[in-house]
Amino acid sequence: MTDDLRDTLDRVGDRFNLGEYEIDAYLAVLEHGELTASDIADRTDIPQPRVYDTVRSLSDRGLVELRESRPMKIVAVDPEDAFGELRSSFTEMVDELEARYTAPTRETEAVSLVKSRSTILRYLEEVIANAEYELALSLTPGLLRRFRDELAAKVAAGVSVELLVTPASNAPDPTEFDYLEVATIARARRGITTPVLAVGDGEYSVYATQDALRDDRERYGVIFNRSALGFLVSGFFGTVLWTTAETLAADGEERPFPRRYASIRRAVKDVREFDDEEFYATVEGRDIETGEEVTVRGKVVDVAIVETEEVASLVVETESGRVEIGGRVAALEDVEGQEIVIGRGEPPAL
Repeated sequence: MTDDLRDTLDRVGDRFNLGEYEIDAYLAVLEHGELTASDIADRTDIPQPRVYDTVRSLSDRGLVELRESRPMKIVAVDPEDAFGELRSSFTEMVDELEARYTAPTRETEAVSLVKSRSTILRYLEEVIANAEYELALSLTPGLLRRFRDELAAKVAAGVSVELLVTPASNAPDPTEFDYLEVATIARARRGITTPVLAVGDGEYSVYATQDALRDDRERYGVIFNRSALGFLVSGFFGTVLWTTAETLAADGEERPFPRRYASIRRAVKDVREFDDEEFYATVEGRDIETGEEVTVRGKVVDVAIVETEEVASLVVETESGRVEIGGRVAALEDVEGQEIVIGRGEPPAL
């Protein structure tokens, strides 16, 4: 790598390597031109004790000026002055990087540990974009705002979205934020230690600490790309996070059947809502004894779920007898259900 290219990368990285707090503070100051630290705390989700460190970081990057008055004022620097010097060199840098780029071979199944905030955000975006029928999400209020349009598009397309917002103390007020625009059901959970995660169609998962999305200092995220281990994220979300959260909003409208599920718990809960109706299921999965792939079709004759949601199952009456369907890594049932479709009248097509 040439010295010029390395120098350009250093300058670009310094300007753009912003944590969530720094981004929120910078946008607030840009919008108003000049704010105090208290103003920034009032207009963002940044805790008061973190405001001064945040604005000093922005000042070090040349994005704002600090005027040592009482109270101290944070003044926006014209973006043309802050970033103008990078424009031409940035274009040249991208061209040179592209010339050096060798496309990696993408494995269909992978588990990756990443420490880059930008990489975690990119994978979160990909999980949301690629979900076809089911999404489970734990997001900070800042991430909820970031992905609002993408989530609204998924809900409009009929994707079932379970949204958890954390920490609850910073979640937008349901009277001011339309949660049903971005989720089928939304809950809030206390605790700054609640992780950020996303699971799409039970196959593609991202798990990260909230700290990892504020800065890049020895934090981490885990990516499960079509990995059999991805069920760990989905199970953790369903049994630990979701069951200890308070409901913010729930879509009372009946979604049409047939419905597709990656999670046995969601399938069982939907069937239980209509306990006086007949349902039929088509399930693709594996025999828990032999590991062979199987397809089960028939009438749903029973469902079960414990209060903690740690165990959930449904029983399907097939032509050759009753088959009990469990979730991923099932042990008590006959079949591990990997994709479940529930319909009325007859077993639906996959």
